[in-house]
Amino acid sequence: MAQEDIFKKLVAHSKEYGFVFQSSEIYDGLGAVYDYGQNGVELKNNIKKYWWDSMVLLHENVVGIDSAIFMHPTIWKASGHVDAFNDPLIDNKDSKKRYRADVLIEEQLAKYEEKIDKEISKAADRFGDAFNEKQFRETNPRVLANQEKIDILHERFTKALNDNDLIELKQIIIDEGIVCPISGSRNWTDVRQFNLMFSTEMGSTAEGASKIFLRPETAQGIFVNYLNVQKTGRMKIPFGIAQIGKAFRNEIVARQFIFRMREFEQMEMQFFVKPGSELDWFAKWKETRMKWHRALGFGDDNYRFHEHEKLAHYANAAVDIEYKFPFGFKEVEGIHSRTDFDLSQHQEYSGKKIQYFDPELNESYVPYVVETSIGVDRMFLQVLSASYCEEQLEKDSRVVLKIPPVLAPVKLAVMPLVKKDGLPEISRQIIDDLKFDFYCQYDEKDSIGKRYRRQDAIGTPFCVTVDHQTTQDNTVTIRYRDTMEQERVAISEIGKIIGKQVSLKDFLK
Repeated sequence: MAQEDIFKKLVAHSKEYGFVFQSSEIYDGLGAVYDYGQNGVELKNNIKKYWWDSMVLLHENVVGIDSAIFMHPTIWKASGHVDAFNDPLIDNKDSKKRYRADVLIEEQLAKYEEKIDKEISKAADRFGDAFNEKQFRETNPRVLANQEKIDILHERFTKALNDNDLIELKQIIIDEGIVCPISGSRNWTDVRQFNLMFSTEMGSTAEGASKIFLRPETAQGIFVNYLNVQKTGRMKIPFGIAQIGKAFRNEIVARQFIFRMREFEQMEMQFFVKPGSELDWFAKWKETRMKWHRALGFGDDNYRFHEHEKLAHYANAAVDIEYKFPFGFKEVEGIHSRTDFDLSQHQEYSGKKIQYFDPELNESYVPYVVETSIGVDRMFLQVLSASYCEEQLEKDSRVVLKIPPVLAPVKLAVMPLVKKDGLPEISRQIIDDLKFDFYCQYDEKDSIGKRYRRQDAIGTPFCVTVDHQTTQDNTVTIRYRDTMEQERVAISEIGKIIGKQVSLKDFLK
């Protein structure tokens, strides 16, 4: 099945089973804004807890805060967002659709890479175990021709980005013959910059209102609280401040479901270090964060590092962790060495001294910062994409979300075989005993087979069936989602069996 078709099914599945809804749907929706349903919010909360505990509980020198969404407007001037938080946009005159120029070019690079991958895949099938991929890449004419196109385009694209050359970006689009996906035409406008911040007004009267912004990132809330946390927590460098919170960007080209939204949630940690040590810490956090992703078991080959073509104005090193979504490798987390830019800027604009006195060096300095920033919504989409599975069985088929049990929205479904003979009461008692440990669900509607399929579709890792034998020996049938195997266990053992599999403590260890 085409990856595009899989993605469409995933979007439909998300709505049908209570994961994600279009915001304001009864009013025909609001573009690029989504609500999380009853199963979606549980999965989202589990992802956030996995990140928070791995970041804050496991690191003695990382603490958390929760800063306000509304912030003093001068903060965004100091951070550079007022002047430099822009995307290069281009319109197609025929379809009237707007696109990010850099994304169009990145997609063109990806097309060349796909051509190479197809050649390698065909050759691997043809030659089997005797296939030498390295030699094939270095000698095959079609692979070499496409690689040359990649190298030339990459060099030209990088230079245009670094020079902020909008004319050259358009010329690249023209020279590459990039067409509008809607109209198929090459009738493009000039490229221009568009600031992504939402603005609003604060004040009791229209005349006395002041212009403020909805924060486009959570990081600045950490930077302006650096002194508060460092002093009240008696923190010694190196140390980090973590935060989970909403951010807002007026994305003109918002698409691919919840991958790019106007209201989204970030999990960010700013790690403050001694100047000169930042690149060592950058390398350490790069490795640590990749391990965190791969621990979920979605396949190491589905992750890769992507070095930035253009460094942000504040960075001296930057890399993305990309995951292979149905629509290609895309960023899920950014790791940046932000130097001392942010704290120095806030020191200058606020007039307050923002420094750290290092007792070992007996001197004060503005700390450097290494940032890890991950989108909760993108992580959510990654988990769904990796977990979605259509399986053909002997007599029928099933759609199952093989979500890691530690993240699964519902951990256990308890089902009475019939709605009589005391079986519902026993089922309810099992839930009452276990609901303090993990999220349980009671399900008595439809045949037992349909109930299994329903729980498979939301990713419930364990189902317990209470039958007439239960009334005689206090045993139940426990059914495992991924293998569909069943076994008879004592009611008293259910908590231990499931608890071990869904324990975040054991998973983090």
